[in-house]
Amino acid sequence: METAYVGLGSNLAEPGCQLREALLAIAALEQSTLLAVSPFYASDPLGPPDQPRYVNAVAALATALEPLALLDALQQIELTQGRERKAERWGPRTLDLDILLFGDRQIAEPRLQVPHYHLHARAFVLYPLADVAPTDLRLPDGRSLAQLLAECPFVGLERLEDSVPLPPGEPR
Repeated sequence: METAYVGLGSNLAEPGCQLREALLAIAALEQSTLLAVSPFYASDPLGPPDQPRYVNAVAALATALEPLALLDALQQIELTQGRERKAERWGPRTLDLDILLFGDRQIAEPRLQVPHYHLHARAFVLYPLADVAPTDLRLPDGRSLAQLLAECPFVGLERLEDSVPLPPGEPR
């Protein structure tokens, strides 16, 4: 089993509900155990400014799936929840699931880049990741999560204190 960190984001069709449904589907993945889920965060959109704010979170997952098999499973969850892949980059979406880290692997496949290619520059990924990752987490290139946080200000981000990622009794 390896620990994978999955970023979740949504800004359409009740984003908080979209993330909760995705987390339940992730928790049900074969050969995998949901270990922890960050609080939800509201963030400004990266793409066109005329779209709603996003709701983001990060899930820690212990998995025996290979990276591309996990990617396939996550993309199926996206499709099940109404994700439409359009040409517009960083546009609004019902659900976006990204593999941020997969153990200490570096992966450069046409369909999958791990660590996620903009992980280091995205507050809406780094701060939720810090909520669920070990304090001494290091990326495969040796950079620490603490270093990345120090270089990425908490700007355009709001921790949603009243968010409850999963129903009581579910893994946290």
